[in-house]
Amino acid sequence: MSLTLYAAPMSSATPVVCALAELDIPCEIVMLDLQAGDQKKPDYLALNPNGVVPTLVVDGTPMFEAVAIMQWLGDRYGVDRGLWPAADTPERLTALSWTTWAYVTYGTMINILNYAQSPHADPALHHPPLAKHAQGEFDKLLSRLDARVSERPYLLGDAYSLADMIVASVVTYSTYCGVSLEGHPHVVAWAERFQARPAYRKTWEAAAP
Repeated sequence: MSLTLYAAPMSSATPVVCALAELDIPCEIVMLDLQAGDQKKPDYLALNPNGVVPTLVVDGTPMFEAVAIMQWLGDRYGVDRGLWPAADTPERLTALSWTTWAYVTYGTMINILNYAQSPHADPALHHPPLAKHAQGEFDKLLSRLDARVSERPYLLGDAYSLADMIVASVVTYSTYCGVSLEGHPHVVAWAERFQARPAYRKTWEAAAP
């Protein structure tokens, strides 16, 4: 099977690069220069009409959206490697639930917070009351995650999986955006276990400016 990933340093593609490292999958990685507008060029838009990274091309067929790509990688490669639960198991349902939660529920709040206060967003969109509201919502969301990992070291039980990598990647990114994990000690310990993994150091730390 031929795999080509279009990515960029410290972008939404970074967790996908991390997943490839965890799974030890041969894959050609093409780094785009987002500042130069590589993602808006016609050849790339033919693969991903959204003009963003990541895009994974599988035997000539492109797919986009990071969480979809990583869930597919789990299905295709992770089961055999013990990093993703098999189909028709309760753990598979849990993995799909939490990884989608990270990108849809938690990820939406990251976007709201970024628009409300990030120096990279249009200042006309800044809204301190909305930023304060978002921080309160993060506290609720992190409390739910904290409860989950207080019962077990990882999301699916005693063993690390791609579900942890996917969710922890989003949570880690949120801390760069101003979200505090204070008051959620089990999340802090769980995130530290993720950040201690060689795949994390290879991808996130190597890509950091």
